[in-house]
Amino acid sequence: MNDSIPSYLQRVLPHQLINCLAYHIAEKQWPWFKNHLITDFIARNNIDMSEALHENPEHYRSFNDFFTRALKQGVRPLPEDPDLIISPVDGTISQIGPIENDRIIQAKHHNYSLSALFAGDKQLASRFKHGQFSTIYLSPSDYHRIHMPTSGTLQQMIYVPGSLYSVNAATTNDIEGLYARNERVISIFATDVGEMAVIMVGAMVVGSMETVWAGPVKPKSRQITWQSYKDRTVYLKRGDEMGRFKLGSTTIVLFANPEVRWFEYHQPGNKIKMGTAIGSKLD
Repeated sequence: MNDSIPSYLQRVLPHQLINCLAYHIAEKQWPWFKNHLITDFIARNNIDMSEALHENPEHYRSFNDFFTRALKQGVRPLPEDPDLIISPVDGTISQIGPIENDRIIQAKHHNYSLSALFAGDKQLASRFKHGQFSTIYLSPSDYHRIHMPTSGTLQQMIYVPGSLYSVNAATTNDIEGLYARNERVISIFATDVGEMAVIMVGAMVVGSMETVWAGPVKPKSRQITWQSYKDRTVYLKRGDEMGRFKLGSTTIVLFANPEVRWFEYHQPGNKIKMGTAIGSKLD
């Protein structure tokens, strides 16, 4: 094991307890407390509040309310061409490219299997094994709502309990199979280019993950849960909000169709904004 000290500490720390404490602190509505947390966070991270729907930090009920803040209409314009796929989030591209031999690249020396990412569902993994993937890391300073990369109808949601390692670059390089170990919410959509999976990956001090159709996703049983949505219609257009993180994390987008192509100028390490064209539906 060649872990860095921060990664080693994460292996031995009680993830769930730390996250529970962080969540309750971030939910406190004491004005003096939450206002100090918010203003200090804005200053430390150089956050541009002119983009926020509500610019005044005192408007927000709690730190989490601020952290999942909405943006003003029009600050993340979508491309006019409907065949373009957009980035679902503000963040940094961790990895992007084709899925090869059922494997997804995590970092320079690490990859992991689709079936592990899909919690052992080999049938679901087989449908994506020749497809495309993009992984985008959201730092604490980024906008934390997740939007649809292309229009689609929800087919299934899977909650997978797991660890809560940090998902920054250092930990991604150290912890093998990180995204297939961490807690995650997998949403499967039918789109006009085939199946799409949008995966919200939890991380250290991510208090909760939410979707617009189910609210906070945190089953008390801490067991893998599969929920079908084929008997109801949850249709979201490209750019519609689909979920949000309370504190930083990672989003993985998978397309089963190998003809989806990412634009070559989007490379690992590049910053990207929600709504930016990241690929095309057609080769």
